[in-house]
Amino acid sequence: MDRILITSAIPYINGIKHLGNLVGSQLPADLFARYMRGRGHEVMFICATDEHGTPAELAAAKAGKPVDEFCAEMHEVQAEIAQGFRLSFDNFGRSSSPQNHALTQHFAGKLAENGYIREVVEEQVYSPTDGRFLPDRYIEGTCPNCGYDSARGDQCDNCTKQLDPTDLINPYSTESGATDLEVRETKHLHLRQSLMKDKLDAWINSKHDWPILTTSIAKKWLHDGDGLQDRGITRDLHWGVPVKKGTEDWPGMEGKVFYVWFDAPIEYIAATKELTDANGEDDVAWQRWWREDKGAEDVKYFQFMGKDNVPFHTLSFPSTIMGSGEPWKLVDYIKSFNYLNYDGGQFSTSRGRGVFMDQALEILPADYWRWWLLSHAPESSDSEFTWETFQADVNKDLADVLGNFVSRITKFCRSKFGEEVPASPEFAYQDSEQETQLIAELTLKIRVYEDNMAKMEVRKSAQELRAIWALGNEYLQAAAPWTNFKTNPALAAMQTRFALNLIRLYAVLSAPFIPDASEKMLSAMKTEDNSWPSDVSEALNTLLAGHAFEVPEVLFAKITDEDREIWQEKFSGTRD
Repeated sequence: MDRILITSAIPYINGIKHLGNLVGSQLPADLFARYMRGRGHEVMFICATDEHGTPAELAAAKAGKPVDEFCAEMHEVQAEIAQGFRLSFDNFGRSSSPQNHALTQHFAGKLAENGYIREVVEEQVYSPTDGRFLPDRYIEGTCPNCGYDSARGDQCDNCTKQLDPTDLINPYSTESGATDLEVRETKHLHLRQSLMKDKLDAWINSKHDWPILTTSIAKKWLHDGDGLQDRGITRDLHWGVPVKKGTEDWPGMEGKVFYVWFDAPIEYIAATKELTDANGEDDVAWQRWWREDKGAEDVKYFQFMGKDNVPFHTLSFPSTIMGSGEPWKLVDYIKSFNYLNYDGGQFSTSRGRGVFMDQALEILPADYWRWWLLSHAPESSDSEFTWETFQADVNKDLADVLGNFVSRITKFCRSKFGEEVPASPEFAYQDSEQETQLIAELTLKIRVYEDNMAKMEVRKSAQELRAIWALGNEYLQAAAPWTNFKTNPALAAMQTRFALNLIRLYAVLSAPFIPDASEKMLSAMKTEDNSWPSDVSEALNTLLAGHAFEVPEVLFAKITDEDREIWQEKFSGTRD
């Protein structure tokens, strides 16, 4: 049994996330966590809300609430939605937690002690009217590139050009509307990532099994242009982790907080401590996952994220870990994803474009979305969500293949043999060529499925699982127990028993993808045996003659054309 640590990139607190966010980190991480638990491994699956930075302050101001109150409410909202999608986090923490404050300040102190932090005097925009320095997103103006009149101080949403606040034409404060902005000097801390370049390069080059997407982004940041640059880790904000060296004050940094991207990855560690603290456990309980001097040298650590998060997880966070000089656990594998696009354009949180997680659950159960998103995961390239492909794939894969198989055999058995697994002592699987051949095919496909899942090849895993389901329908068509029942009911009984055991097998194999349907199948078969099918022949003899079952309700209702058209129209604009 391995010890598997899994972290999913933590979502911003500033609003409910869309389906593109879900499939880019949390959902595939959950798939992997569920699979690893199903194989008997000890798993720690961590996520949290990212609650600091300008987006949190702006969202709170828009909602008319104090930022701490807003963050607490949104954490509950996001936690409830995550539960709705059956994301099986061991803990869904908060980056504003006391544990994260303390750990962030600890890392900063160690980095300073080891010479990896320097103080830099910068020029930033100051608003006399607001009485404060304005972070990028507190400033808007006209884009010098395309003329868009609501460009932000960090980027123009219209042409996507990266900007500095001083680039904007006619800039103004989004807080007060003031235009009397000035450029003033302010002191900040920079993480000296450039000193880590060779060490990071060697470390990344040693990860031969990482996805090309991950390593190509990391190496681009390391080598393109001027190469890896030092990065600011403090901001002039009110909301965040106060700047300290461990527990000591940091002279000249009064009133400043750590930049959200410095403290956010540290929350992975802090969220683990939040969990063990809540359980009343001592520090060894979380350190065994994160400190190599406390047992974490045996841990295999996997991270899941969208491609926009790769630079921070391959360069900035490892620089923090390495620069501390302490034996913290570094990630072993980073699974990164491209983007899921929406109906010819982009999903967008800021523009409210696409289907958002809460809206998705209002119209269909989680398994519909889980299956489609994972089977179309944007691994090697961007993927496209359209309502037509969503309808077609759900109806074909879930309703016609899996749902149809379960319905056909359970209803047939009930009508001919009653609601229990039929006996046929004169017929055994191993004596029948048809069943023996299918067991061999299933064994081969399940081993391929296991290999794909272990390698986090999400789409390939879905394809193999779909093929495994299809074998059940092909078997029923070829065996035709309803025909055999007329002349050889004992043979039909054996075939029916075999097919009912296939339902339990499918429930176990499908649980990482569609956990609710998996539970329904196990419940219908009146069994709690969810043991992994290491021996397929043995697994298909789990439900013995006389074992009671029931015909389940329809596992997956088909999406009608009318439903699709309604949803297509409803989500054609932007969210209110």
